[in-house]
Amino acid sequence: MLPLQKPESHTMHIDLNSDLGEGYGPWAMGDDAAMLGLVSSANIACGGHASDPETMFHTLRLAAQNGVTVGAHPGYSDPLGFGRRVIPMAPAEVGRMVAAQIGSLQGVAALAGTRVAYVKPHGALANLAADDRAVADAIALAVKAISADLAILAISGTALEHAARAHAIAVYSEIFADRGYLPNGRLVPRSQPGAMIHDPEAAAARLLSFLESGLMPVVGGDPIPLAAQSICVHGDSPGAVAMARHIRAQLTAAGVTIAPFLP
Repeated sequence: MLPLQKPESHTMHIDLNSDLGEGYGPWAMGDDAAMLGLVSSANIACGGHASDPETMFHTLRLAAQNGVTVGAHPGYSDPLGFGRRVIPMAPAEVGRMVAAQIGSLQGVAALAGTRVAYVKPHGALANLAADDRAVADAIALAVKAISADLAILAISGTALEHAARAHAIAVYSEIFADRGYLPNGRLVPRSQPGAMIHDPEAAAARLLSFLESGLMPVVGGDPIPLAAQSICVHGDSPGAVAMARHIRAQLTAAGVTIAPFLP
């Protein structure tokens, strides 16, 4: 798989995504309206780690108005931990939890005049599915059972990618603009130094280098090859809008077209 999609015109295309709709009731997380003017795909929380029907509806409507492709962002049902703690569950239970959350977002999306095109697991669930093939299979099978038209957006080079392909599900790979990487291709845990990149200039420079070489710098090792059709900028990070705006501007200035990985 190539690091970038390169059509015959040799114009580089890459998707820019963000995790959005992560508020709850009157409490807002991040500036979703601003982010939806910058990204091409939005991973919308669906009632597990965050969100509720009204938050989903409002975020979905904003996405539709901005022409942004929508994905479901299921996570552990752990709002207090924001889905960043592993909740012990059998793989089959994980599959049912994911299916319930995808279905919830699909129902609200129908009311909001848009559709859910893909699924991207959140937080601790995504990290577990990156290495645990049984969990990855459970997620893939849940996605396939809901709709053959749903794709999966997975962390590049993980078990979830392999599971999706094994179950004949369209799968796309992502890298993270604002997260550090380990030599094995996994993200640096948030509790460790180097986990987050806060400087927009540094983030943009790293991405441009990656898009040229296909190699991702890592903490404590040599750069590693990764594939990507999408770049994630976390919507809940401080300065997320400034980060996304700068990255988009720098990519565009370098001749990269920002476009959804799915129509």
